[in-house]
Amino acid sequence: MATALAARGVKKNTREMVYEWEGRDKNGKIMRGEMRAGGEAMVSASLRRQGVLVTKVKKRRMSGGKAIKQKDIAVFTRQLATMMKAGVPLLQAFDIVARGSPNPKLTRLLSDIRSDVETGTSLSASFRKHPMHFDALYCNLVEAGEAGGILEALLDRLALYQEKTLELKRKIKSALMYPIAVIVVAFIVLTVIMLFVIPAFKDVFKSFGADLPAPTLAVIAMSEFFVQYWWAIFGFLGGGGYFFFESWKRSEKMQKAMDRLLLRIPIFGDLIYKSVVARWTRTLSTMFAAGVPLVEALDSVGGASGNAVFVEATQKIQKDVSTGAALTTSMQTTGVFPSMVLQMTAIGEESGALDHMLGKAAEFYEQEVDEMVKGLSSLMEPFIIVILGVLIGGIVISMYLPIFKLGAVV
Repeated sequence: MATALAARGVKKNTREMVYEWEGRDKNGKIMRGEMRAGGEAMVSASLRRQGVLVTKVKKRRMSGGKAIKQKDIAVFTRQLATMMKAGVPLLQAFDIVARGSPNPKLTRLLSDIRSDVETGTSLSASFRKHPMHFDALYCNLVEAGEAGGILEALLDRLALYQEKTLELKRKIKSALMYPIAVIVVAFIVLTVIMLFVIPAFKDVFKSFGADLPAPTLAVIAMSEFFVQYWWAIFGFLGGGGYFFFESWKRSEKMQKAMDRLLLRIPIFGDLIYKSVVARWTRTLSTMFAAGVPLVEALDSVGGASGNAVFVEATQKIQKDVSTGAALTTSMQTTGVFPSMVLQMTAIGEESGALDHMLGKAAEFYEQEVDEMVKGLSSLMEPFIIVILGVLIGGIVISMYLPIFKLGAVV
């Protein structure tokens, strides 16, 4: 029993600790590196067996560091693919990437995966132990590469897929960032005006002893309400926003409703629709080119699209295809795919180059998204300026109307 507990303790420490070591080889050359182990004695013993004279061993805790993001996984995939194509052994490639990572959490993750692979676990099975960072699409492609002996090529294709996906998301965020930032600034400006500026004008107007214009009275009434109930307004906005986003995140019905609504929003709906189509076609192209059977590939495609409407459509397509229906026919019955994608898919099925044609469709819609982002950036700026000008300008004019009236009387 004691031996079993000790073994568990060693295993736990192995998962939690990385040791940095320094020593000399048989020729006296200084060597440095890192090793996961249960203690300093284990590090020294392992290095001695390798012919290294250890001079220093230092424990490095891995609890710090930033959260691992999708970009970190994409960079890791590209580095791993590059080194494997250059002939670097898998375990050594993991060591190099882990040592070069500036994020301790990513280093710990890669070290854990390396330890699993070193003990005989397949690379795809090791990735599946970390679903927060490696989704089903990632693991399925790696598994297909291991089975077909083309892991280097599939890692390269997977890295390209992730880079394209991240670039698409970046473009969407850049299109939305400007209007969101302007709305936030406008809200702050309006809050300051309502809380401090208008009450000051109100005190001045009291000394006039005359009736105020209707627009001025309306603005003063809004300001009084805001001053008296500002805590309720902020509480309602904060609580409502939190409840809304939590419901969106946790409720399946809410997700479906919002995803349908997002596709119907003027201007932005078309942008979101094209980006979803681009992700859908890019994902299916990558999976099919990797040799993953179509029915299995569709398991990952719907989720990768990021929209519940396309998830439902993909599930229907998968069901139809599994019963022998053509992919193009199944896609057409869903009514969510544009005619160009349907035509490209039909040509791909007839010519036996489905992955190539889907890839071309993905490139086309990625370019469409790029052009729309550029157009929206130039379109939104004057549109937002006009709205803010009317809103804030209306408040300012309302406050100055009594002064203009008084000047006319004088």
